[in-house]
Amino acid sequence: MDPHPAAPASSVPQADDAQLLASARRALAIEARAVEALAPRLGPQFAQACRICLECRGRVVVTGMGKSGHVAGKIAATLASTGAPAFFLHPAEAGHGDLGMITRLDVLLALSNSGETPELVLLLPHLKRLAVPLILMCGRADSTLARAANVALDVSVPEEACPLNLAPTASTTATLAMGDALAVAVLEARGFTRADFARSHPGGALGRRLLLHVEDLMRTGDAVPRVAPDALLSAGLLEMSRKGLGMTVVVDAAQRILGVFTDGDLRRALDRQIDVHATVMSAVMTTQAKSIGPRELAAEAAHLMEVHRITALPVADAHGRLIGALNVHDLMRAGVV
Repeated sequence: MDPHPAAPASSVPQADDAQLLASARRALAIEARAVEALAPRLGPQFAQACRICLECRGRVVVTGMGKSGHVAGKIAATLASTGAPAFFLHPAEAGHGDLGMITRLDVLLALSNSGETPELVLLLPHLKRLAVPLILMCGRADSTLARAANVALDVSVPEEACPLNLAPTASTTATLAMGDALAVAVLEARGFTRADFARSHPGGALGRRLLLHVEDLMRTGDAVPRVAPDALLSAGLLEMSRKGLGMTVVVDAAQRILGVFTDGDLRRALDRQIDVHATVMSAVMTTQAKSIGPRELAAEAAHLMEVHRITALPVADAHGRLIGALNVHDLMRAGVV
């Protein structure tokens, strides 16, 4: 006999689509109300929590147990990515050596719905000895942790989204939202910019757009297509083909850019039935060509290409001399576009 017989079909709960959607909408409504209820509670205590974070000379140590611990990890990550050095400390591990992570320069941000989490209560003597400020997010103003905290932020909820009113749902959502509010307020007070954000997210799309410069992507040396103004058009076409940028740059003896010749210029030349073996580049090139400097952001190169409907750009130094080139495929490979 099968030692693990399948359960009778009748024992599997049945629910139609309408019931499932109704449950989901009820949960979202409860959590939305929990977040909306936070705004009227913001006041001097919240402002004081912001000032404590702004004045912190060390790190914001964020801690919590269970579901609050998961939320604490996310809040720590948000603070760290928005200019406030922070990390998550597991309170259960704190009593087994990790207390050494907290220094006199730090701030502790603790999350506890009950305000009585034993692992957090055990941290209080250590915090007092180091004179480390304690910011608490909890659901009970009369709790042990709330009474000990320098600042206690009220994240209480009248009910959880869980129909049994047991699983942390609305309470964790409210706590996460309060953490985001704290991080954003501190971010704005610090004057944190998009460039600052990019520096802490170098692997992300915004980081690539704000940190990569043209010189990081441009082709240089023999990889840059270039011809003299008196070179034959046939030679210019061979140079375009060999270098694969979709253009060639026309330069003088001092490497100053005189113009460019692109696929579009070739089509226009063929429309005029120009002899590619008798015509020189200066007769068919586009003068006053667009170029870009090496220290410009790669995102600016993408912008120029889009605005002027071109696919490649020569790179010029401050004296107008050709030092490199790049095309839209270089920008795509780097994730800039």
